[in-house]
Amino acid sequence: LPGGKGLFAKKAIKKGDTIFVERPLVSSQFLWNSQYKYKACEYCLSALETAEDNARRLSGNPGLSLPHTELCKVRPELHQACPQCQVMYCSNECRQAAADQYHRALCLGHSQEDPDHPVNKLKDAWRSMHYPPETSSIMLMARMVATVKQAQDKCCWQKLFFQFCSRAANEEEEIAHKLLGEKFQGHLTLLQTLFTTALYDDHLNMWFTPEGFRSLFALVGTNGQGIGTSSLSQWVHACDALELTSQQREQLDSFIDQLYKDIEKETGDFLNCEGSGLFLLQSSCNHSCIPKAEASFPNNNFLLHLSALSDISPGEEICISYLDCCQRDRSCHSRQKILRENYLFVCSCPKCVSQMDELDLTSSSDDMEEEITDEKVTQWPEALDLPVEKDLVT
Repeated sequence: LPGGKGLFAKKAIKKGDTIFVERPLVSSQFLWNSQYKYKACEYCLSALETAEDNARRLSGNPGLSLPHTELCKVRPELHQACPQCQVMYCSNECRQAAADQYHRALCLGHSQEDPDHPVNKLKDAWRSMHYPPETSSIMLMARMVATVKQAQDKCCWQKLFFQFCSRAANEEEEIAHKLLGEKFQGHLTLLQTLFTTALYDDHLNMWFTPEGFRSLFALVGTNGQGIGTSSLSQWVHACDALELTSQQREQLDSFIDQLYKDIEKETGDFLNCEGSGLFLLQSSCNHSCIPKAEASFPNNNFLLHLSALSDISPGEEICISYLDCCQRDRSCHSRQKILRENYLFVCSCPKCVSQMDELDLTSSSDDMEEEITDEKVTQWPEALDLPVEKDLVT
């Protein structure tokens, strides 16, 4: 098992079944995503714009009106701001949950917009080193530290974080190099200095040493699971489910097609509120180029649903794909290159084994392909009291 872990079915699972629903230990919106005015709940990452406001901003058309606005599930009247720093949450429950877990240790109060505040300096440094598309975030690490700082049982949380796959020192360097580019060593040292200034805690001093910081960085870089939410996407799915006459359906589909064309022209591909989270169960799933399961976020927040793509027998390993659909359709050589560079292992799934002879037949198009960054798309364990369907997996 590449990561030293694996998830196996305890009983038969049918295609389409939800294997488990999992909440992340910590999650965070990407800093560039937030900078570009994608508004997400600071706790659960659910989109805060209504579908209509979202469509207006993305299409650059402030006068746009959506039909069937009653299908939008965003409720602005429930949104709450932190009374000290004014960051926004989708509900009072999320505001309170964030405050109880990590936000009290990270709240900047009136310094929220102060560029000289140590936390803001850390954010600015990260943005200057890691341009979009982001695949990780320094703020996941900050929330890990803040969670342990606030916790009554600090050891419990540290043990949870240490359950994620760890790496050897040379592998950690490779991961840092991949995330930060050619000058990564200087970048990593600067990030460590700023991270220490902003967040140092005696109880966690091992995370602030060069080795400990690099280890934390690699943990987040390889275990972070992308999370995407969109009020517009949710509205479109709700429209698809409407019972309409053929003429009404044609009109609505035509409106939505034109809207997406307008958005593509104005905004491009970046449609969602995007971030990442650390999911203990999901991170235990190994990769296969013919995955048995996939993660999705149907609640339009950080709750990850792992669903079966095919029937899974008792005792069978539940594998997911670390590659997106397009990457999985590429040659064995291409897939192996992406996995080796981003996850530091050689895939030996049945598909790769059967295509192993292709590795010597690298096409010129493969060699010309641009560098692919980690886009491993998009729980409380028992001790933290979130129900997980434990009878299905081990």
